[in-house]
Amino acid sequence: MAAADLGATAIGMVFFAPSPRAMTLDAAYPILRALGGQIKVVALFVDPDAAEVRQVSGSGLFHMLQFHGDEPAAFCESFDLPYMKAIKVGQGPQGDRPVATSARAKSEVLLDKIHDYAGAEMILLDSFDKKVSGGSGKTFDWAVAAAVRRECDVKLVLAGGLNPTNVATAVAQVRPYGVDVSSGVEASHGIKDLLKMQSFVAGARSD
Repeated sequence: MAAADLGATAIGMVFFAPSPRAMTLDAAYPILRALGGQIKVVALFVDPDAAEVRQVSGSGLFHMLQFHGDEPAAFCESFDLPYMKAIKVGQGPQGDRPVATSARAKSEVLLDKIHDYAGAEMILLDSFDKKVSGGSGKTFDWAVAAAVRRECDVKLVLAGGLNPTNVATAVAQVRPYGVDVSSGVEASHGIKDLLKMQSFVAGARSD
């Protein structure tokens, strides 16, 4: 409710049991009824079973799916909602194999991956951390994201370590379609801080 009141465009609900922010469909119902359709709602998954996704997407409560694992394009496109695909900066084509270190070389690797998900409504760039499934909460070289944005017209969403103190700089440097935040506006794992949320939204819209 606070995210909607503060002017966020969308909220995300995490359907990934190991996450401290994990949500269930039963718990989502009262929240989304209270929101009354005033904000878009995204359902986030990490390498889910198709049945799990269909249960959520078929509820009629969500506007978009977000896939944050190693899901192939065919899987992401097999449901009845548009999707956002997270691609991790620094992850090689064979999982955790390192890639070239220059921003240009990294952007070329990402562009190849983005091409594989041509059916995605949006592409989210996040940091790669082989120890973490889903979002890493760490920043990456924004010059890489800026190079990707210049080279393709995809709706690019920037994530990874964003917080109230750096989001304005990230927006100015990358000029993304949108920004995504979770741990950067929390008081503790899974518990959002309203003042941090307010400051983040203000920073994201400062330019």
